[in-house]
Amino acid sequence: MTVNKIVGSTLIIAGTALGGGMLALPLASAGLGFYPAAFLIITNWALMTYTALLMLEIHQHAEHDATLNSLAKNLLGKPGQYLATFASFFLFYALCAAYIAGGGSQLTNKINDFMSLELTPQVGAILLTIIVATVVSIGTHSVDIVNRVLFSVKIIVLALTLSLLFPHVESINLLEMPVHQGLLLSALPVIFTSFGFHGSIPSIVRYVGIDIKTLKKVMICGASAPLVIYLLWQVATQGVLSQTELMANNSLTSFIASLSDVLQQPHVSQSVSVFADLALATSFLGVSLGLFDLLSGMMKRTNTGINSNNGSDDSTRTDGKSHRLKTALVTFLPPLAFALFYPQGFITALGYAAIALVILAIFLPVAMVSKQRKAQASGYKVSGGNVSLVLASLMGCVIIASQFLQMADVIPAVG
Repeated sequence: MTVNKIVGSTLIIAGTALGGGMLALPLASAGLGFYPAAFLIITNWALMTYTALLMLEIHQHAEHDATLNSLAKNLLGKPGQYLATFASFFLFYALCAAYIAGGGSQLTNKINDFMSLELTPQVGAILLTIIVATVVSIGTHSVDIVNRVLFSVKIIVLALTLSLLFPHVESINLLEMPVHQGLLLSALPVIFTSFGFHGSIPSIVRYVGIDIKTLKKVMICGASAPLVIYLLWQVATQGVLSQTELMANNSLTSFIASLSDVLQQPHVSQSVSVFADLALATSFLGVSLGLFDLLSGMMKRTNTGINSNNGSDDSTRTDGKSHRLKTALVTFLPPLAFALFYPQGFITALGYAAIALVILAIFLPVAMVSKQRKAQASGYKVSGGNVSLVLASLMGCVIIASQFLQMADVIPAVG
């Protein structure tokens, strides 16, 4: 196992989680204060890291190219397979459509400003889709390389942004407490989805191989990088702006404008904008890679790289390219079509993203591990026993309840 592959896999996990949702965290937790928000962030990190390790426990007894769909079928039967398939497609396609629409608009603006053109957002959406589809279709290694570059630049931009914000942090702003206890529940879905990387786990297992010791490091380090960055971002934003100022912002644009006004630094909005673009790109790569590999497994296509046939003849290479091209079309055309022709549909679907993620990242891993432990006495087992499984399930129920309570206007909606 090469160090490069381990580092690359870790960055794919971190890059998938560390998306544009990070920018929504200060808005979602504006009414909480720093310390309650930090508690929720750490709690959700622990929950998602735990369930990621549960997925490794499941993968150790499966084929190296197993998908969530095949794992659920083997351990939970047809009902589990149907649930995994529905939740996966619902979440992945909704996220991809959102990335295409948002990223396409941003790409169009950049091209128009740089080249003095007047392209429509639809053109940017198509260009972005072609670029990402090309990278993902070549294979996990290409995603690794591109993600590594984007993630490195993203960290540099974030460091620059934090260096502008930290000198203006006021400790009194960090001591403010929740203005409404219901906000603790309201913020849960947004914070929870900020650690969503589980759809990429089967791809990483396939890329690294069934090496539990290495995969544990990848999952823990990959999930911990967003944790550290989120906490630093919360210190910077909740320390610079008072709770009242934060709660007065009802959009990301006004939030960034407030930071620039308080600091009298126009570079803040520029650096945050660049970071948002890079965060969207790395998340789009990770999510679409997970969807591509899921579809590849379901379509019973090989998922080896185009240039990794190891001596196979030209017809085999051509067949492999054809299979990957077809998988790419099924992966990217539906979300592109939704983003172009029915944008309101995926926006509505995103309101249920936390529920789909709870199913994929909590309920299914817990159910599969419970079933597998009855049949497999040996091998790696995540510590905590049945108590931890029950606690994780209860946390998932709380997150879903919070989402429904917000939809019913019982508690304030945030994020």
